[in-house]
Amino acid sequence: MVPLAGIANHLILREIGEMADALQLETYVVGGFVRDLLLGRVSKDIDIVCVGDGMVLAQAVAQDKGVSVSLFKSFGTAMLQWNGWVVEFVGARKESYLLDSRNPSVSTGTLSDDQMRRDFTINAMAISLNKATYGQLLDPFNGQQDLVDRLIRTPCDPRQTFSDDPLRIMRAIRLAAQLHFTITPETRAAMTAAGDRLGIVAQERISEELHKMMATDRPAYGFKLLFDANLLSIVLPELQKLSGKEQIGCHSHKDNFLHTLAVLDNLVQHSTKLWLRWAAIFHDIAKPLTKQFDPVHGFSFHGHEDLGARMLPRLFKRMRFPVSKEVLGYVQKLVRLHLRPIALAKEVTDTAIRRLLYEVGDDLEDLFLLCRADITSKNEIKVQQYLSNLDKVHKRVLEVEARDKIRNFQPVITGAVIMETFALKPSAQVGLIKEAVKEAILEGKIKNEYQEAFDYMLMVGRHLC
Repeated sequence: MVPLAGIANHLILREIGEMADALQLETYVVGGFVRDLLLGRVSKDIDIVCVGDGMVLAQAVAQDKGVSVSLFKSFGTAMLQWNGWVVEFVGARKESYLLDSRNPSVSTGTLSDDQMRRDFTINAMAISLNKATYGQLLDPFNGQQDLVDRLIRTPCDPRQTFSDDPLRIMRAIRLAAQLHFTITPETRAAMTAAGDRLGIVAQERISEELHKMMATDRPAYGFKLLFDANLLSIVLPELQKLSGKEQIGCHSHKDNFLHTLAVLDNLVQHSTKLWLRWAAIFHDIAKPLTKQFDPVHGFSFHGHEDLGARMLPRLFKRMRFPVSKEVLGYVQKLVRLHLRPIALAKEVTDTAIRRLLYEVGDDLEDLFLLCRADITSKNEIKVQQYLSNLDKVHKRVLEVEARDKIRNFQPVITGAVIMETFALKPSAQVGLIKEAVKEAILEGKIKNEYQEAFDYMLMVGRHLC
């Protein structure tokens, strides 16, 4: 047992230890809190294990702090929140699993039993909270050395570990991305072998781990680990299908999977927005379905941006992602428009800019972040040229926006005005007139001012009514 410096700074742990002594319970802080303490990382989540009834200790601490406690009797756990800390209590236990479930059969155990059931060595360390041994580290699987060596491995046979609870596969990937660690070869081989077991895991839990991975500063590394372990085809097959180059004669196309990861890496440097990062993952998702070859011009992926946007509702539903306009609609918009600013660099017209502003609305800056990230050529001169062109487009877009105020604009001529003027009921005619007025504004033929738009509406209405 090794004394752990710095733990005395956490008053809450000493107080939990004092309460444990009063109840004569052998008690430890375990798991991610210990790992992060050793790494110098900030953590506000504390896992407490006691050899005995963890719920009794939780209730006593809650009463002492004057806070409520949530009891989960079927799981033998309890949780309380105090002064910014989230503390979970459990009694030391042993676990056994059935093949068709990742929910274990639980029985009372020792601290050693509890450490053996942990997912990874770096999460299997425990620190004593009892006064006689306060601050001593119990590390039976050399997790401290694995922290030094930056390794992810399991305390026991990794094949059994991942077969018992295949969600640990996703946690291994997420932790590796989060901590910049390497997964040991035998651990990764066991993850691959247990990949089919992910089928017993609720999709929501898998997606939760993916979101946590996406929130790290190396999410592309996580996707590469999934790919290398032959797990990406299970977790996100659409991304897996982007992999691979092809060459016919003198024509070839790049590996769109590696390109996508490069786009994500670029974007991570400039934004922490979760769904913008997912837009980077999905921006070329339809390229395999739109790939064509022409002997003269080579490979093309025409329309992949539109098809990609149309693919997303079904994909989001399968992944249990939010399907709201704020999330799904946002990602669809960015995927559908991600080529538009680059195309504008060839011919910047006010009409095209007004249309872009109208369609992108408040997400203009996110679109340009994605477009900049999408420039991934290995030719640095070419990259700088593309970025310079994109900067010019961006500047011109902002100038048109300042002048015409098109972003999120609503035509002053509403359906109600059209129906009243032409004595129409709700009909296709009303929609056609309204669309014609909107198009005239976007084309710059008229201003979005009432009298000018009203006069144009009268002219259009005479032809349609």
